[in-house]
Amino acid sequence: MVEQITISIPDSVLRSENTDSKNFAGEICMLAAVKLYELNRLTSSKAAELAGVSRVEFLSTLGRYKVFPLEAELRELEADCD
Repeated sequence: MVEQITISIPDSVLRSENTDSKNFAGEICMLAAVKLYELNRLTSSKAAELAGVSRVEFLSTLGRYKVFPLEAELRELEADCD
């Protein structure tokens, strides 16, 4: 089951970001997933699910947001890649 949440984004924000609503929604989901993971409210698996990417992709994206996975997560990531 998937729940949907609707938020209002002014056109001026989309224009200032030079993006469309679909891409912006994806970025918002990724940002929410990263922050909830950083706050230890979601596991990396659940955060990846929220972001709509694989766990490996989510963990490799964290550095872009200056969030770094725990050492145990890194070991699991390496094992997943093997």
